[in-house]
Amino acid sequence: MADDELEAIRQQRMAELQSKHGDSSNDQQGQQEAKQRETEMRNSILAQVLDQSARARLSNLSLVKPEKAKAVENYLIQMARMGQLGGKISETGLIDILEKVSQQTEKKTTVKFNRRKVMDSDDEDDD
Repeated sequence: MADDELEAIRQQRMAELQSKHGDSSNDQQGQQEAKQRETEMRNSILAQVLDQSARARLSNLSLVKPEKAKAVENYLIQMARMGQLGGKISETGLIDILEKVSQQTEKKTTVKFNRRKVMDSDDEDDD
């Protein structure tokens, strides 16, 4: 539901920018402005939702695992839009959310050994 709202806002902004800038040389600049506005909007929502230590942890996570940080940001923004957050989230609350997101996006890795029988010395007797 929040993704639909974000997409609607993006399309509206793109339509506004395209109506202002008719030619394609300004189109790239308009896209950059739209991305910048979206980033500012995300940051302002996260600033309202997270306390300082949680924001620091999230920014550290974005340096190491940007895809996981993006997933957590999307989750937090969605919860904030639905009114499910009561006050600011502390660092321990963010850790709980990180664990939930990690469990949802956990990739099962399996290791399969392929043993080749090329020159197996046990099969032959060299006597």
